[in-house]
Amino acid sequence: MERAASQLSNGVVAHLEHLEDMAKKRALKQEEKKDEELTLAEMRETIQKLKNQRDELQAKVKLRDVGHLAQSMQECAKNISLAPTQLEQRRNHEILELKVANMKAMLQDFYLTGISGKKTARGVCICLSTAYESTYLDSYYVDLILRPRVRINHHSVPLFIPLKEIAKKYLTTNLKRFLFVLFDQLNAYAGRKFQADKLQENISDFGVRALQRNSLCNLLTFKYEVKWHDQSFRVSAKLLYGDSTRCLPTGVILSSQEGIPVPVSEILSAHSTLFREKAVHKVFEGFREGESLNPTAVSGAE
Repeated sequence: MERAASQLSNGVVAHLEHLEDMAKKRALKQEEKKDEELTLAEMRETIQKLKNQRDELQAKVKLRDVGHLAQSMQECAKNISLAPTQLEQRRNHEILELKVANMKAMLQDFYLTGISGKKTARGVCICLSTAYESTYLDSYYVDLILRPRVRINHHSVPLFIPLKEIAKKYLTTNLKRFLFVLFDQLNAYAGRKFQADKLQENISDFGVRALQRNSLCNLLTFKYEVKWHDQSFRVSAKLLYGDSTRCLPTGVILSSQEGIPVPVSEILSAHSTLFREKAVHKVFEGFREGESLNPTAVSGAE
């Protein structure tokens, strides 16, 4: 009798220790979330200040362009007696100078947005630096020639990014739009790849199996388990990223064996919502830390 009481006491103590440990982890995570929210608020304030500076710069650039063109017209009027060839050369030179000036102003607007550039002998080399949340990732380069028309000389953009299509649509008509669209594609790809890499790095801890992805990381498949009471249910997951400019999936398909209990089906429905709203590795971090959507359900293989 005493032995049974001792075992029961030990079990209660162990359970209390487990609950205390979980409480500490959740308190720590809440504190980290508060810090992240404070950091995000500061970043938003900084972004707004930068936007205001950008607007001021754009206004100054427009005024400068008008003055520059007016000055050019005056120069042309003064030198109307020049030969047609000389006038054409001067006009081309003025246009090239204006292109370079506009490019410099544009790159100043892009400062701290992940897009930067350096002047070259024939144009400018653009650097597109990707990041996900607070982690800096890969950088890609596009070497542009500005004369006689804007065109791509060299680049390090992956083949599966539709650079040719983007360039055909925007490069010669709207250079700023070209850079924004290309950057959105690269940054979203880098974010999806980052999530898949994190899932791969922690595949054993998360209880994930059979992880597969394609080169663009817009299709992710894997298997994991959901426990309900004393039963385990294997789940096959497919995450579809239909929007190439986003890091989160637009479609989630979770399938399991036929005849699963209704509570398990409800858990999978909730999991599907989580996968749509959070990075995939963050979802499994929550499962590992005991943040289950059902008190009796624990996600992850044992």
